[in-house]
Amino acid sequence: MRGLGTIINTATVLAGGGLGLLIGNRIPDRIRVIIVQVIGLVTIAIGLRDVINTDNMVFPLVGMVLGAIIGELLRIEDRLEQLGEVLRRKFTNPESESKFVTGFVTATLLFCVGPLTILGAIEDASGKTPQLYIIKGTLDGFMMIIFSALYGVGAIFSAASVFVIQGSLTLFGTSLDTLLTDRMRLELFSAGGLAVLAIGLNLLEIKRIRLGSLLPGLVITPLLVWLFATPNGVF
Repeated sequence: MRGLGTIINTATVLAGGGLGLLIGNRIPDRIRVIIVQVIGLVTIAIGLRDVINTDNMVFPLVGMVLGAIIGELLRIEDRLEQLGEVLRRKFTNPESESKFVTGFVTATLLFCVGPLTILGAIEDASGKTPQLYIIKGTLDGFMMIIFSALYGVGAIFSAASVFVIQGSLTLFGTSLDTLLTDRMRLELFSAGGLAVLAIGLNLLEIKRIRLGSLLPGLVITPLLVWLFATPNGVF
């Protein structure tokens, strides 16, 4: 069944979020903080793993720089935050803290950026058992327990983002697999690694990076490979 993986992943995020709201108050702050820090460290490790697999760092570097410029011009981060504010005003009381927006934006980008999202969509579109999305969903569900405990209901709304983004990618999964060459896929994942690395830095509160502005780089990078990579893979 096509799309089953997306449904499973969305369900695990909702289940983890619900569990986090139920037991969140019972988790001491120091434990919540250290768990988020561990998640941040693991996120950085995953990002670095993908980045260093590049054949030529020029592609993810230039792609993400150009993408970040486009993202800032389009004010993608601000629009994500505005969407979070709309949801906060609609579903919480006016005194609710801004953690709602932070939770929504952070969880959305963490769950929707990375190689597993794209590879999982291709597999999900094929109608095969969506093993990648099952694995991803399991990880997302565990992370959501802590995210919802830390950020509240805002993080749970990332389930809608997972459903829309992964569902859309699954609809075009077969075409996406056809369009992307191995080299384009490699550099795309490397660029995605930079974005995942940025998420880890934000989780560790080392430096706040406007994550939404990085998203266009995931489109620009494979386009650069298509335009400039030589057939023998030298450049």
